[in-house]
Amino acid sequence: MIRYLLIGSSFALAAALQPGPLQVFYLSKVADQGWRKTMPAAFAPLISDGPIALVAVLVVGQLPPNLWVGLQAAGGLLLLFLAASSLRSWQKHQENPPGQGEETPRTVLQAALVNLLNPNPYLAWSLVLGPAVLEAWTTRPIFALGLLMAFYGVMIAASLILIRIMGTASALGPDTRRTLLLVSALLLAGLGLYFLGNAGWELALRLS
Repeated sequence: MIRYLLIGSSFALAAALQPGPLQVFYLSKVADQGWRKTMPAAFAPLISDGPIALVAVLVVGQLPPNLWVGLQAAGGLLLLFLAASSLRSWQKHQENPPGQGEETPRTVLQAALVNLLNPNPYLAWSLVLGPAVLEAWTTRPIFALGLLMAFYGVMIAASLILIRIMGTASALGPDTRRTLLLVSALLLAGLGLYFLGNAGWELALRLS
């Protein structure tokens, strides 16, 4: 059991702290509406990882390459949309005090959608978590449950801490929060263009 707990917790910590679309989304929401309203977004993987796990575990190695290209393109478009939303919030906060952002339920669903359209969780489930869970299940089902509990427990805890750290920076004042909003908008746009560029490049290679 200890082995599977270590696998789940260590991989979760690495995934939570690795810069990516979900972490940038946290930064955007903290700057827009504060860390308290952003905290529930840390639980988004509990919503989005169900379908991701099913696809990765049941269909691993059988997905057509074009599906990955389409997933990257959809993720890129979503990130560009969120970048535009952050930019609008930045413009709004030029005149109004920050903290009047979206309600928490919409924030959670947005974070889940970001994770659902991010190729990284699919790769993680296909290459690491999926095989580890299946191995643990064949040994003892309780081991697989322990691995999953360790993974999501550490993932959510690390995300909550990360959001709180972002909130400490944003609490320095309205100017800092506006700056964080602008930075997050630029990061989201950069990630979106990167995803779209990768998708376009892979599609061009397949068509050549």
